[in-house]
Amino acid sequence: MLKADRDVDCGMGEQMDLVRIRSLIEDVMVTLYQRYGHKDLPTVCERLGLPAPPPDDGLATKHTRLSASLNACPDSRLPQVAEAVVDSEPLHDGERIALEDVLWLGRHYIEVPARTRRELARDLDLSDHLRYPDRFLALLGRLWDLGEDDFDVWGPHNGTLRDDIERHVVRFPGDWSTEDLFENLGAFEATHPRFQRFLEGLASSTALPDEQAQRRVVELANRHLKPLGAQLRQEGEEGGYPLYVLVQPGRGTARRPCNLIFATLGKPDIRFTSALDNDIEVAERADQVLVYDRPVGQDGLLWRDLLSWWQEARNSTDAAQAGRSLYRRMAASLPRESKGQHNLFWIYHSIYRSQLSDVPALLPEIWLHWDPKTVRERGERALQNLRMDFLMLLPGSKRVVLEVDGIQHYTRNHGTVPDSTKYAEAMAGDRDLRFRGYEVFRFGHDELRDRDAAQPLLIDFFRQLLNRPPDSSA
Repeated sequence: MLKADRDVDCGMGEQMDLVRIRSLIEDVMVTLYQRYGHKDLPTVCERLGLPAPPPDDGLATKHTRLSASLNACPDSRLPQVAEAVVDSEPLHDGERIALEDVLWLGRHYIEVPARTRRELARDLDLSDHLRYPDRFLALLGRLWDLGEDDFDVWGPHNGTLRDDIERHVVRFPGDWSTEDLFENLGAFEATHPRFQRFLEGLASSTALPDEQAQRRVVELANRHLKPLGAQLRQEGEEGGYPLYVLVQPGRGTARRPCNLIFATLGKPDIRFTSALDNDIEVAERADQVLVYDRPVGQDGLLWRDLLSWWQEARNSTDAAQAGRSLYRRMAASLPRESKGQHNLFWIYHSIYRSQLSDVPALLPEIWLHWDPKTVRERGERALQNLRMDFLMLLPGSKRVVLEVDGIQHYTRNHGTVPDSTKYAEAMAGDRDLRFRGYEVFRFGHDELRDRDAAQPLLIDFFRQLLNRPPDSSA
């Protein structure tokens, strides 16, 4: 049994402070019960992912009913509730920023130290941004508290940070340097995830609809980011303009997956419908192959992303039922004779069952290479490790392969004769994968054959891999 923990480990070693999240949501409750009537509360709670409030008995106040709903909400659901509050409720800037910060610290981010931020600010010329002042101010308003909430009751006043920026940066650009602006925004002390979004925003077409100007910002920023092993890198397009994302290429592969072919019941019959765009089609037996073709972001491929894709593809509105059917479909692809693979798959979903939405999807029977010819036809030029047992796409473009090695991996003649050549080929394939940016972890089948014995081993493994404790009941 594992000790219950009030914090959730996150990808950079931070912990998502669930006590803090609950406290911040309680603060927002004051705004909610002032905004809504008793009859609205069940709908509000459902929208936010909270348990239904107690019935209106004519005695309980709205605040009491909302507090009871929040108190009944398990810790594991709090991040989703906080996200729903940020997305759907009109919050004051301070409330929104506090919730965003605690949520963003629980996701993948890249650290940019204060010195690098300041040196970057000293070199950054904002003249391109000031050609689009409304867009620039909108970017600042999305990420920083510009002080406007203080004057909501009394109407517009001079003296807000927005007013100061309009005067000293937009109308009279020489008054404040970029360093002065960053100082007044609090950018030098801001959390790493907020500064990351600010940097990406400064290079975005939303704030700067001029590709050459975008590239100037990126070139300057990357000179300062290079010593950190980080860079602003183009990751597709947005509205016809480059889309830049802050990455650390050394932490994973530099490329995003285009097509994930997994849970296969046999070798897929694939053809390109557009070789230029890497669009593929399963020509025959499409029901025996799953192809995830959505973009994979910096947070990796989470179970909730996979489930959303599955629901949309099958026009399913019942998430619980869809989750069960997706799990069964993936489990069906595992080799019947490999009890170790079945145990690994079952244990992973068991130990993270209450937080499954927020952990990486465990993709079984994944095709890493594909060749229309057989290994026999290709001969010595055949690719090794065409199909692997499991793949996980973690934050920061990190790709992790899990293999459960049975006796067939190092013997021939049905396990009767040791075969060092087969073992050497598997190791050569692993080295190739590592050079391509994958991490490969191998388990012996005997380690996982017994489910009870395998569980503590896998709990410890996934805790270290994901830097995240499993459910307390595991």
